[in-house]
Amino acid sequence: MIKLIVGTKGSGKTKTLIEMANKAAQESKGNVVCVEKGDKLVRELPTNIRLVNSDEYQLKGFSNLYGFLAGILAGNYDITHLFIDGTFKIGKIGDVEKDYEGFAAMVEKLSHIQSDAEIIFTVSCDVADLPITMKEFIIK
Repeated sequence: MIKLIVGTKGSGKTKTLIEMANKAAQESKGNVVCVEKGDKLVRELPTNIRLVNSDEYQLKGFSNLYGFLAGILAGNYDITHLFIDGTFKIGKIGDVEKDYEGFAAMVEKLSHIQSDAEIIFTVSCDVADLPITMKEFIIK
């Protein structure tokens, strides 16, 4: 299951992700993983959440991010929740600030992976900017 936490900068997306991740860490009978650009969440999340800094793996673009996330899920069947913070920052290539179509294509591919993990992205944009196919994944 894929979910999107969508909002403009400063709207509380990361705070919502932290609350959801903390709740998942308390209730999950498996592993909780959080991928972010940088390491700002290291003090915000409990140590039982596996925190992955995307910069350490030189992730750039949504094709790379898809492969990375698919690899995480394939390598550990016990993952119940996979959180991704700063999605457009990780998916950025070159001068294109926000690759909406690339993001939508990645989400579509991820939706076909056979996994019981809940995948939650923070997406920094206005809801109206996302392709129509992404509307079904948005958390209200």
